[in-house]
Formats: sequence, structure tokens, C-alpha cells
Amino acid sequence: MKLAVMQPYLFPYIGYFQLIHAADLFLIYDDTSFIKQGYINRNSMLTANGPARFTVPVPGASSNKKISDLKFSPDVKKFTRSLEQNYSKTRHFPTIFPIIREIIESKDRSIASVCQKSYQAIFSHLGIEKHCIKTSELDYDRTASAQDRLVALCQKFGADCYINAPGGRSLYDKRDFLEQDIELKFIDPLPVEYQQANSPFVPNLSIIDVLMNCSPREVVSIIKHYEVN
Repeated sequence: MKLAVMQPYLFPYIGYFQLIHAADLFLIYDDTSFIKQGYINRNSMLTANGPARFTVPVPGASSNKKISDLKFSPDVKKFTRSLEQNYSKTRHFPTIFPIIREIIESKDRSIASVCQKSYQAIFSHLGIEKHCIKTSELDYDRTASAQDRLVALCQKFGADCYINAPGGRSLYDKRDFLEQDIELKFIDPLPVEYQQANSPFVPNLSIIDVLMNCSPREVVSIIKHYEVN
């Protein structure tokens, strides 16, 4: 069984969804510190003037608090208005905007809950069944080192393969995982392009940009465009 773990990111880029796709089970790592200026509550969309950052406020956000203790602001009008202004003329806006709006206006404002809902709703739209669990809901040793926590989570679910994002190559050694009978692999997204409103092509935008411009079949093809080594 292949396991992947990642902090919750709000409507992340395609590589995040490739990581979820590559795993049999995806854990939303929400019982760790909030990262300010990261991607937990922001990403980028495409505007007439090029890529621009969007942010959904998190009241009381601090690196001294755990993600699981924080919630998104209920005021998301600026975000939804920006989506309408910049994507209303795209092919799939009529289908995708209601999905995004339902997610971002969820009554449960917990960061992890909103992100969990988004991943599952997007994969459902694509006709792919994926299961995501929040680590804050699990019983495991949270006092262990970062690597030992990952090993413990793998062992908890009987995973014999742990898939990490490319940046993990500088953090973890395959030999350390093999000593615990776990194969450590890394996902490598391959270059992709799709039709955008502007040119030249702007890569690594929020998944929203992909969904607005591509059919479900095209999005699935893009998501599958990666290697695991």
C-alpha cells in the first residue's frame, strides 16, 4: 500500500494532486505548525496582467499554532469575486465555479476540513475516487522526529511504500526507510501545458486554473503526467 502525507494547501498546484493520485491513501498533515507566507491559505490565479496571488484570511494565524487549531475567515467575497472577474469567460466556468464556491463557503471553516473537501470534490468531478484522512484525527506518537512520525503513520496503515514530494530528497534517506521495511519514493511532475486565456503559458498556478480551462478528461491526463522513482 502506498501512502503520502502533506500539509493542507488551499487549491494547490497540479503537483499536489499528482501526489494524492499516486498514493492509495493520502493523509492531510494538519497537526503541525501553520506556515505563514506559505501555500496553506493562498495560491496564484491567472489575470489579464499575468499571475496574481489570492489569499483567504486565517484569523489569528501564527507559526506558534497548529493548522488544526485554525479556521478560514467566513468572508471570502474578495476571493470569489476575483474568480468571477478572471475566469468567467473560460470554457468550464459554469461547471467549476459552483464547485469552488461550495467548497470555500463550507460551514466547517477548519483549514484541513475545507482542504479535505476540496480534494475529494475535485477528484469526484474527475471521476476518480480518493480517500483523504486528517492526521489530527489519528492516534500516533507526535513527539517523535519528523521522519519517525512518517514511519509510524506508514506502519499504522500497513503501507510498504511512502511517496514524498520532490523537496523531500534533501530531508530523507531511502536507506532509513528500508530499515523499517518501507520503500521511500519521490514523485516527479513532468512538464505540462494546456490552453490558457493568456499566452505565453504560465505553469504552476492553482488547480483552479486547470479546472477552468480543461475538461475532466484533459485534467485527468495532466494529473497522470508524472513519474515516481
